Amino acid sequence: MTDSIMSKAATMEIPINSNGDTGTLPEDDSLEQATKLQWSLAEKDLQQVMVSGPNLNETSIVSGGYGGTAEGIIPTSSIKGSSMQHSSSSSSMAGEEATRGVAVEKLESVKKWSLNTYKCTKQMISERFGRGSRTVDLELEAQIEVLRDTKRKYETVLRLARALTTHFYNMVQTQHALGDTFADLSQKSPELRVKFYSCVRTCSAHACDTSVWCSQDEFGYNAETQKLLCKNGETLLGAINFFVSSINTLVNKTMEDSLMTIKMYESARLEFDAYRSDLEELGLGPRDAVAIARIEAAQAQYQIHKDKYERLRSDVTIKLKFLEENKVKVMHKQLLLFHNAISAYFAGNQQQLEQTLQQFSIKLKPPGADKPSWLEEQ
Repeated sequence: MTDSIMSKAATMEIPINSNGDTGTLPEDDSLEQATKLQWSLAEKDLQQVMVSGPNLNETSIVSGGYGGTAEGIIPTSSIKGSSMQHSSSSSSMAGEEATRGVAVEKLESVKKWSLNTYKCTKQMISERFGRGSRTVDLELEAQIEVLRDTKRKYETVLRLARALTTHFYNMVQTQHALGDTFADLSQKSPELRVKFYSCVRTCSAHACDTSVWCSQDEFGYNAETQKLLCKNGETLLGAINFFVSSINTLVNKTMEDSLMTIKMYESARLEFDAYRSDLEELGLGPRDAVAIARIEAAQAQYQIHKDKYERLRSDVTIKLKFLEENKVKVMHKQLLLFHNAISAYFAGNQQQLEQTLQQFSIKLKPPGADKPSWLEEQ
Protein backbone atom coordinates (compact mmCIF):
# COMPACT_ATOMS: atom_id res chain seq x y z
CA MET A 1 0.00 0.00 0.00
CA THR A 2 2.86 2.40 0.88
CA ASP A 3 4.53 1.56 -2.44
CA SER A 4 1.43 2.54 -4.37
CA ILE A 5 1.16 5.83 -2.48
CA MET A 6 4.82 6.58 -3.10
CA SER A 7 4.37 5.77 -6.77
CA LYS A 8 1.45 8.11 -6.93
CA ALA A 9 3.39 10.87 -5.18
CA ALA A 10 6.43 10.46 -7.40
CA THR A 11 4.55 10.59 -10.64
CA MET A 12 2.19 13.43 -9.82
CA GLU A 13 2.39 16.24 -12.35
CA ILE A 14 3.37 19.70 -11.11
CA PRO A 15 2.07 22.49 -13.43
CA ILE A 16 4.46 25.35 -14.24
CA ASN A 17 3.23 28.81 -15.34
CA SER A 18 4.64 30.94 -18.08
CA ASN A 19 7.14 32.62 -15.76
CA GLY A 20 8.59 29.33 -14.68
CA ASP A 21 7.09 29.49 -11.20
CA THR A 22 5.06 26.87 -9.79
CA GLY A 23 1.48 27.80 -9.39
CA THR A 24 -0.64 27.22 -6.40
CA LEU A 25 -1.86 23.71 -6.61
CA PRO A 26 -5.11 22.59 -5.10
CA GLU A 27 -3.47 19.27 -4.43
CA ASP A 28 -0.59 20.50 -2.24
CA ASP A 29 -2.41 19.71 0.94
CA SER A 30 -3.29 16.25 -0.29
CA LEU A 31 0.33 15.66 -1.32
CA GLU A 32 1.58 16.68 2.07
CA GLN A 33 -0.98 14.49 3.77
CA ALA A 34 -0.02 11.57 1.51
CA THR A 35 3.65 12.07 2.41
CA LYS A 36 2.90 12.08 6.09
CA LEU A 37 0.68 9.01 5.75
CA GLN A 38 3.47 7.28 3.81
CA TRP A 39 6.04 7.91 6.55
CA SER A 40 3.66 6.84 9.30
CA LEU A 41 2.80 3.61 7.48
CA ALA A 42 6.49 2.97 6.83
CA GLU A 43 7.27 3.37 10.53
CA LYS A 44 4.43 1.01 11.50
CA ASP A 45 5.63 -1.59 8.97
CA LEU A 46 9.18 -1.32 10.31
CA GLN A 47 7.98 -1.80 13.88
CA GLN A 48 5.88 -4.81 12.87
CA VAL A 49 8.85 -6.39 11.06
CA MET A 50 11.12 -5.84 14.05
CA VAL A 51 8.58 -7.36 16.44
CA SER A 52 7.23 -10.32 14.50
CA GLY A 53 9.78 -10.77 11.73
CA PRO A 54 9.04 -10.93 8.04
CA ASN A 55 6.24 -13.20 6.81
CA LEU A 56 7.50 -14.90 3.70
CA ASN A 57 4.01 -15.89 2.70
CA GLU A 58 2.99 -12.20 2.49
CA THR A 59 6.14 -10.74 0.86
CA SER A 60 5.99 -9.63 -2.72
CA ILE A 61 8.38 -9.47 -5.61
CA VAL A 62 8.17 -6.32 -7.72
CA SER A 63 8.90 -6.68 -11.38
CA GLY A 64 10.04 -3.59 -13.13
CA GLY A 65 11.43 -0.34 -11.74
CA TYR A 66 10.32 1.98 -9.03
CA GLY A 67 6.81 3.18 -9.55
CA GLY A 68 5.75 0.21 -11.59
CA THR A 69 2.11 -0.76 -11.80
CA ALA A 70 0.43 -3.26 -9.50
CA GLU A 71 0.28 -5.79 -12.34
CA GLY A 72 4.01 -6.46 -11.94
CA ILE A 73 3.74 -7.54 -8.29
CA ILE A 74 3.91 -11.32 -7.88
CA PRO A 75 3.04 -12.65 -4.40
CA THR A 76 5.30 -15.44 -3.15
CA SER A 77 2.23 -17.35 -2.02
CA SER A 78 1.34 -17.79 -5.66
CA ILE A 79 4.81 -19.21 -6.28
CA LYS A 80 4.39 -21.62 -3.38
CA GLY A 81 0.94 -22.59 -4.65
CA SER A 82 2.30 -23.24 -8.12
CA SER A 83 5.06 -25.48 -6.68
CA MET A 84 2.51 -27.38 -4.60
CA GLN A 85 0.33 -27.74 -7.66
CA HIS A 86 3.32 -29.04 -9.61
CA SER A 87 4.13 -31.62 -6.88
CA SER A 88 0.50 -32.74 -6.69
CA SER A 89 0.36 -33.07 -10.45
CA SER A 90 3.58 -35.12 -10.44
CA SER A 91 2.20 -37.41 -7.70
CA SER A 92 -1.05 -37.82 -9.64
CA MET A 93 0.97 -38.66 -12.75
CA ALA A 94 2.90 -41.29 -10.76
CA GLY A 95 -0.40 -42.75 -9.52
CA GLU A 96 -1.72 -42.85 -13.07
CA GLU A 97 1.46 -44.61 -14.22
CA ALA A 98 1.08 -47.26 -11.49
CA THR A 99 -2.60 -47.76 -12.37
CA ARG A 100 -1.71 -48.02 -16.04
CA GLY A 101 0.98 -50.60 -15.21
CA VAL A 102 -1.50 -52.74 -13.27
CA ALA A 103 -4.03 -52.49 -16.08
CA VAL A 104 -1.43 -53.52 -18.65
CA GLU A 105 -0.39 -56.48 -16.48
CA LYS A 106 -4.00 -57.62 -16.12
CA LEU A 107 -4.54 -57.22 -19.83
CA GLU A 108 -1.48 -59.37 -20.56
CA SER A 109 -2.68 -62.08 -18.16
CA VAL A 110 -6.13 -62.08 -19.78
CA LYS A 111 -4.49 -62.27 -23.19
CA LYS A 112 -2.37 -65.27 -22.17
CA TRP A 113 -5.35 -67.00 -20.57
CA SER A 114 -7.49 -66.44 -23.67
CA LEU A 115 -4.78 -67.79 -25.95
CA ASN A 116 -4.21 -70.83 -23.76
CA THR A 117 -7.96 -71.52 -23.52
CA TYR A 118 -8.34 -71.26 -27.27
CA LYS A 119 -5.51 -73.70 -27.92
CA CYS A 120 -6.80 -76.22 -25.33
CA THR A 121 -10.37 -75.99 -26.65
CA LYS A 122 -9.14 -76.52 -30.18
CA GLN A 123 -7.12 -79.56 -29.08
CA MET A 124 -10.08 -81.00 -27.14
CA ILE A 125 -12.43 -80.67 -30.10
CA SER A 126 -9.92 -82.17 -32.49
CA GLU A 127 -9.41 -85.15 -30.15
CA ARG A 128 -13.14 -85.67 -29.75
CA PHE A 129 -13.71 -85.74 -33.48
CA GLY A 130 -10.65 -87.91 -34.09
CA ARG A 131 -8.66 -85.31 -36.01
CA GLY A 132 -5.91 -84.71 -33.48
CA SER A 133 -3.44 -86.94 -31.67
CA ARG A 134 -3.13 -87.21 -27.91
CA THR A 135 -0.38 -88.42 -25.61
CA VAL A 136 -1.36 -91.65 -23.86
CA ASP A 137 0.35 -93.55 -21.03
CA LEU A 138 -1.46 -96.90 -21.17
CA GLU A 139 -0.23 -98.20 -17.80
CA LEU A 140 -1.02 -95.01 -15.95
CA GLU A 141 -4.42 -94.64 -17.62
CA ALA A 142 -5.33 -98.18 -16.53
CA GLN A 143 -4.34 -97.43 -12.92
CA ILE A 144 -6.41 -94.24 -12.95
CA GLU A 145 -9.46 -96.10 -14.24
CA VAL A 146 -9.06 -98.76 -11.54
CA LEU A 147 -8.87 -96.04 -8.89
CA ARG A 148 -12.08 -94.41 -10.11
CA ASP A 149 -13.91 -97.72 -10.17
CA THR A 150 -12.63 -98.57 -6.66
CA LYS A 151 -13.79 -95.20 -5.37
CA ARG A 152 -17.30 -95.78 -6.75
CA LYS A 153 -17.51 -99.19 -5.05
CA TYR A 154 -16.15 -97.87 -1.75
CA GLU A 155 -18.70 -95.06 -1.85
CA THR A 156 -21.41 -97.75 -2.10
CA VAL A 157 -19.93 -99.55 0.94
CA LEU A 158 -19.82 -96.27 2.84
CA ARG A 159 -23.44 -95.45 2.00
CA LEU A 160 -24.67 -98.90 3.09
CA ALA A 161 -22.59 -98.81 6.29
CA ARG A 162 -24.11 -95.45 7.18
CA ALA A 163 -27.59 -96.81 6.54
CA LEU A 164 -26.81 -99.80 8.80
CA THR A 165 -25.59 -97.42 11.51
CA THR A 166 -28.78 -95.36 11.29
CA HIS A 167 -31.09 -98.39 11.46
CA PHE A 168 -29.13 -100.04 14.26
CA TYR A 169 -29.06 -96.81 16.26
CA ASN A 170 -32.84 -96.58 15.98
CA MET A 171 -33.14 -100.19 17.14
CA VAL A 172 -30.93 -99.55 20.18
CA GLN A 173 -32.97 -96.49 21.09
CA THR A 174 -36.13 -98.54 20.78
CA GLN A 175 -34.69 -101.24 23.05
CA HIS A 176 -33.71 -98.59 25.59
CA ALA A 177 -37.21 -97.11 25.61
CA LEU A 178 -38.77 -100.59 25.83
CA GLY A 179 -36.57 -101.51 28.80
CA ASP A 180 -37.59 -98.33 30.63
CA THR A 181 -41.23 -99.09 29.98
CA PHE A 182 -40.88 -102.68 31.28
CA ALA A 183 -39.14 -101.41 34.43
CA ASP A 184 -41.94 -98.92 35.07
CA LEU A 185 -44.62 -101.56 34.57
CA SER A 186 -42.76 -103.89 36.92
CA GLN A 187 -43.38 -101.45 39.75
CA LYS A 188 -47.02 -100.83 38.86
CA SER A 189 -48.20 -104.39 38.04
CA PRO A 190 -47.69 -106.66 41.05
CA GLU A 191 -50.46 -109.00 39.87
CA LEU A 192 -48.26 -110.22 37.00
CA ARG A 193 -45.64 -111.65 39.29
CA VAL A 194 -45.54 -115.46 38.89
CA LYS A 195 -45.33 -117.68 42.01
CA PHE A 196 -43.80 -121.15 41.88
CA TYR A 197 -42.08 -123.82 44.02
CA SER A 198 -38.30 -124.21 43.91
CA CYS A 199 -36.38 -127.19 45.17
CA VAL A 200 -33.40 -126.28 47.35
CA ARG A 201 -30.86 -128.77 48.80
CA THR A 202 -30.63 -128.02 52.50
CA CYS A 203 -28.25 -130.69 53.65
CA SER A 204 -25.01 -131.77 52.05
CA ALA A 205 -24.65 -134.95 54.07
CA HIS A 206 -28.11 -136.30 53.37
CA ALA A 207 -30.00 -136.29 50.10
CA CYS A 208 -33.01 -134.29 51.24
CA ASP A 209 -34.79 -131.56 49.24
CA THR A 210 -37.10 -128.85 50.50
CA SER A 211 -39.61 -127.00 48.33
CA VAL A 212 -39.57 -123.17 48.71
CA TRP A 213 -42.31 -120.81 47.58
CA CYS A 214 -40.75 -118.16 45.19
CA SER A 215 -42.00 -115.39 42.89
CA GLN A 216 -40.67 -113.99 39.59
CA ASP A 217 -41.22 -110.54 38.05
CA GLU A 218 -41.76 -111.00 34.33
CA PHE A 219 -41.62 -107.26 33.54
CA GLY A 220 -38.41 -106.87 35.48
CA TYR A 221 -36.85 -109.85 33.75
CA ASN A 222 -37.64 -108.40 30.29
CA ALA A 223 -36.43 -104.97 31.38
CA GLU A 224 -33.02 -106.40 32.36
CA THR A 225 -32.82 -108.29 29.06
CA GLN A 226 -33.50 -105.14 27.01
CA LYS A 227 -30.96 -103.14 28.99
CA LEU A 228 -28.30 -105.77 28.34
CA LEU A 229 -29.12 -105.80 24.62
CA CYS A 230 -29.00 -101.98 24.61
CA LYS A 231 -25.55 -101.99 26.23
CA ASN A 232 -24.19 -104.52 23.70
CA GLY A 233 -25.80 -102.54 20.87
CA GLU A 234 -24.06 -99.36 21.95
CA THR A 235 -20.76 -101.24 21.98
CA LEU A 236 -21.40 -102.51 18.45
CA LEU A 237 -22.38 -99.00 17.35
CA GLY A 238 -18.99 -97.76 18.51
CA ALA A 239 -17.27 -100.35 16.31
CA ILE A 240 -19.46 -99.57 13.29
CA ASN A 241 -18.95 -95.81 13.67
CA PHE A 242 -15.18 -96.35 13.73
CA PHE A 243 -15.49 -98.44 10.57
CA VAL A 244 -17.58 -95.74 8.84
CA SER A 245 -15.18 -92.96 9.88
CA SER A 246 -12.14 -94.81 8.54
CA ILE A 247 -13.84 -95.61 5.20
CA ASN A 248 -14.98 -92.00 4.88
CA THR A 249 -11.42 -90.74 5.41
CA LEU A 250 -10.09 -93.18 2.84
CA VAL A 251 -12.71 -92.33 0.20
CA ASN A 252 -13.34 -88.61 0.62
CA LYS A 253 -9.85 -87.46 1.63
CA THR A 254 -7.13 -89.86 0.53
CA MET A 255 -8.67 -90.98 -2.77
CA GLU A 256 -10.06 -87.51 -3.47
CA ASP A 257 -6.61 -85.97 -3.06
CA SER A 258 -5.21 -88.43 -5.59
CA LEU A 259 -8.05 -87.68 -8.00
CA MET A 260 -7.38 -83.93 -7.72
CA THR A 261 -3.76 -84.56 -8.72
CA ILE A 262 -5.03 -86.70 -11.60
CA LYS A 263 -7.24 -83.82 -12.81
CA MET A 264 -4.24 -81.50 -12.79
CA TYR A 265 -2.28 -84.13 -14.71
CA GLU A 266 -5.02 -84.46 -17.35
CA SER A 267 -5.19 -80.68 -17.74
CA ALA A 268 -1.40 -80.51 -18.16
CA ARG A 269 -1.58 -83.32 -20.72
CA LEU A 270 -4.17 -81.38 -22.75
CA GLU A 271 -2.05 -78.21 -22.67
CA PHE A 272 1.05 -80.16 -23.66
CA ASP A 273 -0.71 -81.72 -26.66
CA ALA A 274 -2.16 -78.34 -27.67
CA TYR A 275 1.25 -76.63 -27.77
CA ARG A 276 2.80 -79.71 -29.40
CA SER A 277 0.22 -79.54 -32.21
CA ASP A 278 0.80 -75.81 -32.56
CA LEU A 279 4.55 -76.37 -32.90
CA GLU A 280 4.00 -79.10 -35.48
CA GLU A 281 1.75 -76.81 -37.55
CA LEU A 282 4.33 -74.02 -37.47
CA GLY A 283 7.05 -76.47 -38.53
CA LEU A 284 5.12 -77.27 -41.70
CA GLY A 285 4.90 -73.59 -42.75
CA PRO A 286 7.41 -71.29 -44.48
CA ARG A 287 10.80 -70.52 -42.97
CA ASP A 288 11.03 -66.74 -43.13
CA ALA A 289 12.27 -64.49 -40.30
CA VAL A 290 8.81 -63.99 -38.75
CA ALA A 291 8.02 -67.71 -38.92
CA ILE A 292 11.34 -68.63 -37.31
CA ALA A 293 10.65 -66.22 -34.42
CA ARG A 294 7.20 -67.73 -33.94
CA ILE A 295 8.66 -71.25 -34.02
CA GLU A 296 11.20 -70.35 -31.35
CA ALA A 297 8.49 -68.90 -29.12
CA ALA A 298 6.32 -71.99 -29.65
CA GLN A 299 9.30 -74.23 -28.88
CA ALA A 300 9.83 -72.44 -25.57
CA GLN A 301 6.14 -72.81 -24.61
CA TYR A 302 6.20 -76.45 -25.68
CA GLN A 303 9.18 -77.17 -23.42
CA ILE A 304 7.53 -75.44 -20.45
CA HIS A 305 4.33 -77.49 -20.77
CA LYS A 306 6.28 -80.66 -21.42
CA ASP A 307 8.18 -80.25 -18.13
CA LYS A 308 4.90 -79.56 -16.30
CA TYR A 309 3.27 -82.64 -17.81
CA GLU A 310 6.15 -84.94 -16.91
CA ARG A 311 6.31 -83.58 -13.35
CA LEU A 312 2.60 -84.16 -12.77
CA ARG A 313 2.77 -87.62 -14.32
CA SER A 314 5.50 -88.52 -11.84
CA ASP A 315 3.40 -87.12 -8.97
CA VAL A 316 0.38 -89.19 -10.01
CA THR A 317 2.45 -92.37 -10.22
CA ILE A 318 3.87 -91.87 -6.73
CA LYS A 319 0.48 -91.01 -5.22
CA LEU A 320 -1.18 -94.05 -6.74
CA LYS A 321 1.51 -96.29 -5.33
CA PHE A 322 1.18 -94.92 -1.79
CA LEU A 323 -2.61 -94.92 -2.06
CA GLU A 324 -2.68 -98.62 -2.88
CA GLU A 325 -0.46 -99.47 0.09
CA ASN A 326 -2.54 -97.33 2.44
CA LYS A 327 -5.80 -98.77 1.14
CA VAL A 328 -4.69 -102.38 1.74
CA LYS A 329 -3.54 -101.58 5.27
CA VAL A 330 -6.67 -99.67 6.24
CA MET A 331 -9.16 -102.10 4.74
CA HIS A 332 -7.47 -105.14 6.30
CA LYS A 333 -7.83 -103.59 9.75
CA GLN A 334 -11.37 -102.29 9.27
CA LEU A 335 -12.78 -105.47 7.75
CA LEU A 336 -11.35 -107.53 10.62
CA LEU A 337 -12.91 -105.14 13.12
CA PHE A 338 -16.29 -105.24 11.41
CA HIS A 339 -16.34 -109.04 11.23
CA ASN A 340 -15.31 -109.63 14.85
CA ALA A 341 -17.72 -107.03 16.25
CA ILE A 342 -20.74 -108.27 14.27
CA SER A 343 -20.01 -111.92 15.08
CA ALA A 344 -19.58 -111.27 18.81
CA TYR A 345 -22.77 -109.21 19.03
CA PHE A 346 -25.09 -111.67 17.33
CA ALA A 347 -23.48 -114.58 19.20
CA GLY A 348 -24.30 -112.83 22.44
CA ASN A 349 -20.67 -112.86 23.51
CA GLN A 350 -20.35 -109.61 25.42
CA GLN A 351 -16.81 -110.32 26.57
CA GLN A 352 -15.52 -110.94 23.04
CA LEU A 353 -17.25 -107.77 21.81
CA GLU A 354 -15.50 -105.66 24.43
CA GLN A 355 -12.17 -107.34 23.67
CA THR A 356 -12.62 -106.46 19.99
CA LEU A 357 -12.96 -102.78 20.84
CA GLN A 358 -9.93 -102.93 23.10
CA GLN A 359 -7.92 -104.65 20.36
CA PHE A 360 -8.53 -101.77 17.95
CA SER A 361 -8.22 -99.06 20.65
CA ILE A 362 -11.80 -97.85 20.30
CA LYS A 363 -13.13 -95.81 23.20
CA LEU A 364 -16.86 -95.44 23.59
CA LYS A 365 -18.28 -92.02 24.38
CA PRO A 366 -20.30 -91.85 27.59
CA PRO A 367 -24.04 -91.25 27.24
CA GLY A 368 -24.81 -87.60 26.58
CA ALA A 369 -21.25 -86.72 25.52
CA ASP A 370 -22.45 -85.32 22.19
CA LYS A 371 -25.00 -83.05 23.86
CA PRO A 372 -23.85 -79.46 24.52
CA SER A 373 -23.42 -78.36 28.11
CA TRP A 374 -25.74 -75.92 29.82
CA LEU A 375 -23.27 -73.06 29.32
CA GLU A 376 -22.92 -73.82 25.58
CA GLU A 377 -26.69 -73.83 25.19
CA GLN A 378 -26.90 -70.43 26.84
